[in-house]
Amino acid sequence: MWTGIAHFIIKYKLPLTAIILLITVWMAIHARKAELSYDFRGTVPAHDPEQVFFDKFRKQFGEDGNVIAIGLKDSSIYNYKNFEKLRELCVALKWIDGVTNVISLPQIKMMVKDTARKQFILQDIFPPKIKSQKELDSLLKESRKQKFYFGRIVNEENGAIAILLTVDKEVLASSKRTVLTNEILERGGQFTRSTGIDLHYAGLPFVRSVISQEVNRELQLFLALSVVVTAIILYLFFRSVRAMIFPLVVIGIVVIWVLGTIELLGYKITLLSGLLPPIIVVIGIPNAVYLMNKYHAEYAAHRNKLLAISRVIRKVGLATFLTNLTTAIGFLVLLTADITVLREFGIVAGLNVMATFVVSLILIPGFFSWMPPPSAKHLRHLDIKPLNVFLQFIDIQVHRNRLVIYAVTITVVVLAVIGMLRIHTISYMVDDLPEDSTVIKDLRFFEQNFSGVMPLELVVDTGKRRGVIDVKNLQKIEELEKFLAAQPDLSTPVSLVSFVKAARQAFYNNNPARYGLPDSRERNFILPYLKGQSDSSGLFHSFVDSTLQVMRISVQMADIGSNKMDSLINRVIRPGIDSVFKDTPITVKITGTTPLFVKGNSFLISNLKGSLLLAFVLISVTMGLLFANVRMIVIALIPNIIPMLITAGLMGYFGIPLKPSTVLIFSIAFGISVDYSIHFLAKYRQELHARKFFIPVAVTNTILETGKSMIYTSIILFAGFIIFTFSSFGGTIALGKLTSITLFMSMLTNLVLLPALILTFDKYKTATSGYLPIDDVDGNFYTEEEDQTIDLNKIRIHNRHPAAE
Repeated sequence: MWTGIAHFIIKYKLPLTAIILLITVWMAIHARKAELSYDFRGTVPAHDPEQVFFDKFRKQFGEDGNVIAIGLKDSSIYNYKNFEKLRELCVALKWIDGVTNVISLPQIKMMVKDTARKQFILQDIFPPKIKSQKELDSLLKESRKQKFYFGRIVNEENGAIAILLTVDKEVLASSKRTVLTNEILERGGQFTRSTGIDLHYAGLPFVRSVISQEVNRELQLFLALSVVVTAIILYLFFRSVRAMIFPLVVIGIVVIWVLGTIELLGYKITLLSGLLPPIIVVIGIPNAVYLMNKYHAEYAAHRNKLLAISRVIRKVGLATFLTNLTTAIGFLVLLTADITVLREFGIVAGLNVMATFVVSLILIPGFFSWMPPPSAKHLRHLDIKPLNVFLQFIDIQVHRNRLVIYAVTITVVVLAVIGMLRIHTISYMVDDLPEDSTVIKDLRFFEQNFSGVMPLELVVDTGKRRGVIDVKNLQKIEELEKFLAAQPDLSTPVSLVSFVKAARQAFYNNNPARYGLPDSRERNFILPYLKGQSDSSGLFHSFVDSTLQVMRISVQMADIGSNKMDSLINRVIRPGIDSVFKDTPITVKITGTTPLFVKGNSFLISNLKGSLLLAFVLISVTMGLLFANVRMIVIALIPNIIPMLITAGLMGYFGIPLKPSTVLIFSIAFGISVDYSIHFLAKYRQELHARKFFIPVAVTNTILETGKSMIYTSIILFAGFIIFTFSSFGGTIALGKLTSITLFMSMLTNLVLLPALILTFDKYKTATSGYLPIDDVDGNFYTEEEDQTIDLNKIRIHNRHPAAE
């Protein structure tokens, strides 16, 4: 089959190249339309009951994660000139397109009783212009009577102030998010320059916008770095400009295809898929290395360019196909995950890994057929003395010191398993950013002064219409709110209870001592004032449903990590709810972005673990198609499992948590690392037949020839993935470090342990004794002189036992 493919590619290289170029132009047109994703949901399936309830909650009460918080803590803000600047900032923020409301100290209102109309009206406490310090001090004294606001937007202990901006959800889900964020920063910068007071920014919309911008920046940075690093290494290896340029042209084409595929499939560039172009650069280059290395080796042997090109396709084609297939499987298994972002990443990566194989197999032989034959300088890399000495050293160790190799391997595995047992699982709402980043520092500011900004929602169903205005129910709900407020990681709750307390205070002429729930007698006087605000168009539309049966309690919490968050919700809040509402018909459900994150995190890790297991099975089956020998499959898998154990052990020893970004490493790295085994064993099989099944010589020749390509590709892969350590995201940094280490260790195990295992366990007799090691071969089929290669269709496996035995 591969002979026919080789002849077809050589004969039709020009039209095939033209087809690839036309496809590339078409893909480039679509690639220009690819957009960044501004939707950070999707880790919990849409059909999950908790996700369904949360979607219903958002339709009924609105978004819970659409608030941007700006904070400050500076005593000089209470100077009337600076306070006036703060008021001007709040007004300027309100005029930004996409900001629907602004709440802060200069904007607070008080409820005033209108006895004539039997309703409450809202009045500004601070006038449009404050003219003196005395006036400000008097107004601040009045504002402190408004108990509803203090503890929420003002820290009573240290005077810290928060500005809360509500953002239109349509803006949050579009590219306008970036414009909005930049305008907020610009307005804040003007305030800081005029007052000298630093501002702190937080809230999920702000953080997500920052991450989106950083993804776009890093996409360009890593793509450029991967190209530069790869080009340098290729030139150092092959000492040829064309050997450097041709692979980069191939990879450049596939990168365009990646972005085109994203747009054609209706996807958007996410934090995950943004890594694909540089990953494709790194993964695709080994194809070129193996093809060019074999081309140079063949040409050096007989000085016939076309024959060398033909043999490259025939002898390396199948192995290259299988290596790309196993790598693609490592990505495609993510399609089994019930998570949109993973499925999108998996299908785009898997398709384009196979596209890399097709483009490489067509263009690289085509390029060299049009170019002059390689010169002596271009072939010099085939005889690098230090590399030859190193490979000869490995060959000697493999033949003479296998027991030492096994002893070292067992020791390393034991240590790795011990470290692996120390791995812990944790992630944060604002994850993967360094502790010294401005975003994290600002987040800590809000946690220290306002108990955090992460949304947590409780939905209270009283079980009957108008149940939320029943005084007994309100008292029970207030008991729950006091319990929540007592938790150190939770802010003071906001709900209908807060409004009713404020209404009672307003009814008694804003006497702060009257801030509390009305009794049964007061209820008849106060609640009629609230009727005008009880429907969906009034004051409480975001907290109460139209039937007055269901209400919402909103809490902000610190970003304490998935483990503590899960413990707080399930071991503290839920038991507290059960205790407060026992023997009542009232039910309470916890929802919101925060608890969905906790569930989504564990769901994501579980899906990735399942995908990794499936990848292991499918790659084993794929290798089985090549070798059709269980023993050889096991021998091939052992050197690729050990690097995974080493990586897991390092994670345990260095405290790197198991989270979505680190679990993904194993699936990707396993699919790539198996490539070493396939190339090694494919060459070993060829040598085995050529050397009349004399295993020691076959192993030696395989180490000395394939070992060079393995080392070349290992260096490229290591350097390519290590560039991800320049990321500002911890998960991306971990991806770079751990994948680099895994693939480097995989190269060592496949270069040292794999041949040792072959020599120990691949103990076969020759064909003359009736027992063939891997393949039963037609003796007239394979001869180098006639330039024939092994046809897999003529290879069968069976165990012949002589009758005497």
